Amino acid sequence: MEAKEKLIEELFTKGILINKELINRDIDDSLLEKIESEADLVVLNPDYIDVIQQQSSLVDWYEIDKYRVDLEQDRDDELYQSQLQQFKKSTLQLHAPLAQHQELSNLETTLDEVNSETNFSVHQSIPPPSDSTLGVLSLSIVLPTHFESFSSVTVVISYKNVPRKYVVNDFSNFFTSRYRFLEGLLRNRVEIQNTLTINRVLNKKEKEAVSIIGMVEEIAETKTGNLILTVEDLTGRIKILFSKNRKELHLSAKDLVLDEVIGISGTCSDKIIFAEKVVWPDVPSNHELKKGDKEEYVIFLSDIHVGSSLFLKKEFDKFLRWINGNTGNDAQKDIAQKIKYIIIAGDLVDGVGVYPSQEEELEIKDIAGQYAEFCRLIQQIPADKQIIICPGNHDVVHLAEPQPSFYQEFSPGLFSLPNATLVTNPSLVNIGKTETFPGFDILLYHGYSFDYYVANVESIRTGGGYHRADLIMKFLLKRRHLAPSFTSTPYYPSHAEDPLLIRKIPDFFITGHIHYSKQANYKGITMISGSCWQGKTSFQEKLGHEPEPARVPIVNLQTREIKVLRFG
Repeated sequence: MEAKEKLIEELFTKGILINKELINRDIDDSLLEKIESEADLVVLNPDYIDVIQQQSSLVDWYEIDKYRVDLEQDRDDELYQSQLQQFKKSTLQLHAPLAQHQELSNLETTLDEVNSETNFSVHQSIPPPSDSTLGVLSLSIVLPTHFESFSSVTVVISYKNVPRKYVVNDFSNFFTSRYRFLEGLLRNRVEIQNTLTINRVLNKKEKEAVSIIGMVEEIAETKTGNLILTVEDLTGRIKILFSKNRKELHLSAKDLVLDEVIGISGTCSDKIIFAEKVVWPDVPSNHELKKGDKEEYVIFLSDIHVGSSLFLKKEFDKFLRWINGNTGNDAQKDIAQKIKYIIIAGDLVDGVGVYPSQEEELEIKDIAGQYAEFCRLIQQIPADKQIIICPGNHDVVHLAEPQPSFYQEFSPGLFSLPNATLVTNPSLVNIGKTETFPGFDILLYHGYSFDYYVANVESIRTGGGYHRADLIMKFLLKRRHLAPSFTSTPYYPSHAEDPLLIRKIPDFFITGHIHYSKQANYKGITMISGSCWQGKTSFQEKLGHEPEPARVPIVNLQTREIKVLRFG
């Protein structure tokens, strides 16, 4: 009994409470070590013990706790147990339909440099595609059939900006299009059926339950700690009060940001709604996690920053040798051969004048020279691998989003790469489509808005900040928008509809920008934040950033298994 008391005390000091049903259950040292590694675990019960024993990656316990509480409130224990069994099974496959947000960890391996060769050849070029991808919808690119297998890329969404004189209506139409699309999603949510417009709620005299859909105009806090929102729709605006006494609801409300569109249920009284539930557009829980019909691989790069004196030449050279099959152990070489797609999520070069004192850290001070060097490196990738590239905030395109693909006058070499597809930021592409398989939809977004949400969303800031790109991506997927707060990123307002809406649910959500590698699953969507190929800059050091460079996430499209190969 003393051993049990010691165990309880030890876990309690780590913030983990033990369910009374575990008092007489043996917990060996290996299991205890696994339990202690679960940073977000608060309560330990027999069900969670079984999950921890079977899992292959960390679990978002906040999500699973909420799911369990919801099911227990409905008193449907049979449903809870069946869903729990489904979760246990899915953790073995790195997919978690029960824990809707599953962090993936312990995936990194180091390149095993055996039989390494210092020289490698540039593969023979193939004729470039005849059309440009800028502004093109549904452009298919298929490599010639003389390769052993072919790889297809279809550009589903890539924007074309048309400059003109802007008026106030351009911006109001922007918000209206956003509202109407997200309103349509929310009206299908069972949690907020029979919604009313705000003007009808304001005209009600009696206290009664209501549901509305609105855009957040203002967020304030009372002296007593309650949150008050001003929410508007196309008919008017109303105040929403989130009481601090409803702790879970109040905590959710603290993550709300300006300009996002939400659904709210509550009780109206005297032209104010006392909130009882908040609902986001979100991704449907039944979104299919697709798997390919053959073993092919896709890898993800971002933030290469060629031209910087801190560019990791040695590590990137090691990557090039590996992708050409000239280094690594047999298994790593086999994967390199089966890679069909390479996605690069922006910041190909370091640019000029992007951050204070940047010129002192530039090895190539001419922007055309930076792109020329990038092209020299990237053309050493075998020509049978399709490369899909979008820009980032360090690239020489305008900063407002959607950013155009690239400017040919500064980077002519990019347009000569025979196996490259250039798209805008953001964009949506489809890979691996065949006559019998619909392919995988990949949403590319460099991630310039991420800084805003790390600074302004409490759960992200306290949950790991820049180290937890998965929390940021989940936050955006729930809102079905890449920059729900208008001030979080500069906009190009020439489009009839908001181009940063996530209209089509992707299979992969790929980002970069923050120089931290992260992988996670959310409702069948694989979320991947690319690494970087640049050491810590003086600007990052002032901000306290610690980049994680030279990591390459690799996904097996047949199994959706993720591995991360470390070249540093």
